[in-house]
Amino acid sequence: MQLQTITLKSTLLDHVPSPQSIFPQNPRLKTTVTLPIFPPFPIKSWRNSILHCNGTGVSAPSNSQNGTAHDWKLRSSGVKSIDVATLGNLCVDIVLNVPQLPPPSRDARKAYMDQLSASPPDKQYWEAGGNCNVAIAAARLGLDCVTIGHVGNEIYGRFLLDVLQDEGIGMVGMSEDTDGVDTSSASYETLLCWVLVDPSQRHGFCSRADFSKEPAFSWMNTLSAEVKTAIKHSKVLFCNGYGFDELSPALIISALEYAAQVGTSIFFDPGPRGKSLSSGTPEEQRALSYFLSTSDVLLLTSDEAESLTGIRNPITAGQELLRKGLRTKWVVVKMGPRGSILVTKSSISCAPAFKVNVTDTVGCGDSFVAAVAFGFIHNMPTVNTLTIANAVGAATAMGCGAGRNVATLERVIELMRASNLNEDNAFWNELLDQNVNAENITFLSRFGINGSSNSLNHVNLQKVVSELLPKLEYSQLEGKVPS
Repeated sequence: MQLQTITLKSTLLDHVPSPQSIFPQNPRLKTTVTLPIFPPFPIKSWRNSILHCNGTGVSAPSNSQNGTAHDWKLRSSGVKSIDVATLGNLCVDIVLNVPQLPPPSRDARKAYMDQLSASPPDKQYWEAGGNCNVAIAAARLGLDCVTIGHVGNEIYGRFLLDVLQDEGIGMVGMSEDTDGVDTSSASYETLLCWVLVDPSQRHGFCSRADFSKEPAFSWMNTLSAEVKTAIKHSKVLFCNGYGFDELSPALIISALEYAAQVGTSIFFDPGPRGKSLSSGTPEEQRALSYFLSTSDVLLLTSDEAESLTGIRNPITAGQELLRKGLRTKWVVVKMGPRGSILVTKSSISCAPAFKVNVTDTVGCGDSFVAAVAFGFIHNMPTVNTLTIANAVGAATAMGCGAGRNVATLERVIELMRASNLNEDNAFWNELLDQNVNAENITFLSRFGINGSSNSLNHVNLQKVVSELLPKLEYSQLEGKVPS
């Protein structure tokens, strides 16, 4: 990857990770057709890939295997033909090599970003970011994906739509009513995130959403019929904390309420925004509480779980989140190079990470989420779900940036065949010895023999891999994972 170098005088900043960057190509390239997911209505085409109805854009890949050629009667009958829909957080990353990360003060950072924006960089530095990472990673696993959000009618918006189209991902626009909005204003433009990389390969992030008290698209007030239809026909609706940078808490809650009403499972990853939401406006605090109580699956890092519960042990923190959740089935805790944990009401599953040479961790969490959705949708054993999620996250870490650079299916399969776990027995023994209460604890081990000792059940990695590889290899050949 080439990085543009700019020269700015600034001091270093402790940063909070956000959206992502950079690029290999997905072999599942498709042409586009109008998506028969909605009943007929007046059509105004744009670039032959977007369906416009009352200002809402809908695009979809042409792929009968993935269900997008089904007729309207099948779709309207309540069949959930979309695997994963993402809500909000659609942005274009501008990836730049800088001598120093942005300064800490708000005004200085704003001036820094304005200076960056004054001369738009070449297209080679652009990448799809935000929830595009989740959608791309999920699509490469063979899942049918739709992104729900807003992009502007300018070069960045068209770039993002082209990337989604090339990856076989549909897009449903949220701008259902633009009568009172100046669509030429900055508030209607595609959100840009400046992804800044210093000489030590540390990342800094900034966007216009960082400098506004209101969400970037605060003019959105209601869910359109098209958005509701997309949610209704999706098995999973994924949301993350960065969605609050774009959409109002009330609009986000309305999407969650509708998802629960129509039986769509809610996945929520608060990310670093979870901490600021917990001490944010009353509306943000209510929305965060609603997420934590109504999500079917919560996904957090161990630090984020501790921040929300005050409990340091990630297993007991997960159990506390599960106890407080009204609908929560899974709490998944990500622990970086050590692996991950999945907590249910009756069990705990633990899986060490795969050992790889890490190039860039940007996008690993998003890729991990996509694979958890894969396991959830296919009703896999929880330890199998963690195994494939760890593999997809690790495969992304081997590349540079996210977007079109997230894990390819080929690399995931290679990692699983190699079966090289980063086993840290001292860490896991200490963790599991801390008064963990569960009827069943499953632990993935490279050399372990299948069997149980008291409540601890050892599962051999080779057994899990032998169960996962046929699905993934079939997906690689056919472009679709069997149920």
